[in-house]
Amino acid sequence: MSYEPVVSHEAEAGDEFATRLKGYEGQRAAVARVGKDPVNAPMIRHWCEAMGDTNPAYSGPDAIAPPTMLQAWTMSGLSGHTRGTHAYDELLGLLDEAGYTSVVATDCEQEYPRPLRPGDEITYDSVIESVSERKTTKLGTGYFVTTRMDIRVGPDLAGTHRFRILKYAPRHRADLPGRQDRSQKPSRPRPRPVVNRDNADFWEGVQRHRLLIQRCTGCGTLRHPWLPGCNACGGLGWDTVEASGEGTVYSYVVMHHPPFPAFTASDHAADAAGPYAVGLIELAEGVRMLGNVLGVPYDKVRIGLPVQLEFQDCDEELVLPFWRAHGTREMQEAGA
Repeated sequence: MSYEPVVSHEAEAGDEFATRLKGYEGQRAAVARVGKDPVNAPMIRHWCEAMGDTNPAYSGPDAIAPPTMLQAWTMSGLSGHTRGTHAYDELLGLLDEAGYTSVVATDCEQEYPRPLRPGDEITYDSVIESVSERKTTKLGTGYFVTTRMDIRVGPDLAGTHRFRILKYAPRHRADLPGRQDRSQKPSRPRPRPVVNRDNADFWEGVQRHRLLIQRCTGCGTLRHPWLPGCNACGGLGWDTVEASGEGTVYSYVVMHHPPFPAFTASDHAADAAGPYAVGLIELAEGVRMLGNVLGVPYDKVRIGLPVQLEFQDCDEELVLPFWRAHGTREMQEAGA
C-alpha cells in the first residue's frame, strides 16, 4: 500500500507565489538612464560642507567626487522623479496585492572601481538582483528585494550600488505599541548606543549627566562624534570640555514609521504610533549632534529653534541626552 503526501492548498499557494516572485530576478528595474546633472564641483562642495569632510582630494583642479556620493549623481530630484520599469513596478504591485503593503529600506552596498571627476556624464542601469524567501521580522512578515545599479562613465564601470528593501505585512494592530496601556513602561528596552574604545568616555559622561566634547590638544579644534584623531590637524592627543547645554536646531527629520515597541508615548520618546522629530543640534560650542526634540509638536519644529540640553533616564541602565525647546518646561510647570 502506498500513501500520497498530503499538501495543503495554503502551502501550494505559498509555493506558487514564491515562484512568481523569483521569476522577477534578473529583470530590469531601470534601463539606460542618464544622470540629471554631470558630476560637478558645486555639488561636491555642498556635500563636503554638509559632511564636514575637508579631504583635499575633493577640491582643486584635480578633484574627484567623494565615493559615497555615488548615488547622488543618479537621483532625479523632486522635479524629475522617474518610475521604475514595468517589471519592477509589477513586482512591487504583486507584493502590495498580497498584503505586503509596507516598505522599509534595510541596507545598501557600494563598490567604486573608478573615481568620478567634475564633468563626467554618468549613465546607469538597474536590475532586480534577488527576491528572498518569505522572512519573519520584528516589523512583520515579508520579502527582501535587492536591486543592483551599475553606474558608468562611457564604457567604464564607475560604481555599483546594491539597495535592499523589505516589503512586509505589518504586525497586527493589536500587537503595536500604540495599542498598549500608555501608563505602562515599554515592553522592550530602548536600543543601546554602540560604545567602543573611541567614544566610551562620552557615554560615561552622559551617564553622569555631563555632555563632553572632544578637543584636540594640538590645535584646539572641537569635534563630535568622538574620533581617534583630529580632522583639522591629524593630531592624536585630546582632552574634553563640557558643553553648556545651549543649542539650536540646525536641521531635522520627522520619523513616521516603522513603529518600535521600545518607544512609548512619553515625554522623552515619541508615541510609537505617531510621528516624532529628530534634530541635528548645533551646540553653542560649534559642534553638532543628533537628538530628539522635546516640548513642541513634531510639526512645529523649525530650523533655528533654540533648545536646551536635558538628560533623561530611559530605564535603570540607560541615560540619553535630549533637546527641549526653550521655555517649554517652565510652561508645563506653570500649567500653561
